[in-house]
Amino acid sequence: MRLLLVEDEAEMARWLMRAFKQSGFVPDHAPDAATAEALLAANGYDLVVLDLQLPGKHGLVLLSELRHAGNRIPVLVLTAQAAVQDRVKGLQLGADDFLSKPFAIEELEARLTALARRSQGRPHAPLRCGSLSCAYDSRAFLLGGVLLQLTPRESAALWTLLARSGSPIEKGHLSGKVFPNDSSAGPNAIELVLHRLRRKLQGADVRIVTVRGLGYMLESVAHENSAA
Repeated sequence: MRLLLVEDEAEMARWLMRAFKQSGFVPDHAPDAATAEALLAANGYDLVVLDLQLPGKHGLVLLSELRHAGNRIPVLVLTAQAAVQDRVKGLQLGADDFLSKPFAIEELEARLTALARRSQGRPHAPLRCGSLSCAYDSRAFLLGGVLLQLTPRESAALWTLLARSGSPIEKGHLSGKVFPNDSSAGPNAIELVLHRLRRKLQGADVRIVTVRGLGYMLESVAHENSAA
């Protein structure tokens, strides 16, 4: 069972990572929200253990953005904040469970196992940006309700961009998702894939833009049309 631990306290993270591995989980660790976002965009996890007090972005903001993007992955909020209002807000934003520090590792693992069991068969909402959508299971892209005909590399690139629409993705990261096992792919190979995607999205309310110094980003342009 693949798990993402989002925890900024280094000693706590090391302890939990050891415990998870000993219990048969396959864990990754993100010490901050930005790393968590990159890992969630690049990998498929079964569970997330989320601390709230994170560098750069509060955990509840990260949770809210995750749910807004349609990701229904089970999330257990793990925090020292035990106030009732914090629990209520977390659950309202889409948390599946809540456990306060200090805790027993046996209880945490039991709760995670229960979350994974309950989540089996739960459908994921499709990813969306403007009129572009893609179902988690089929990875079929619809643009204005019409199926987009994409090559496997185009599909991999568009999925990665759509999963983080509105946020730039570094060129090397995007290339790694499109050419994961092709060491012969040149540094500009991803640009050819993006050129083809841009042609297929031409005239739609979404576009792929180059963000200087940061990479590429998928964005909705509906607001520009409405302002015209």
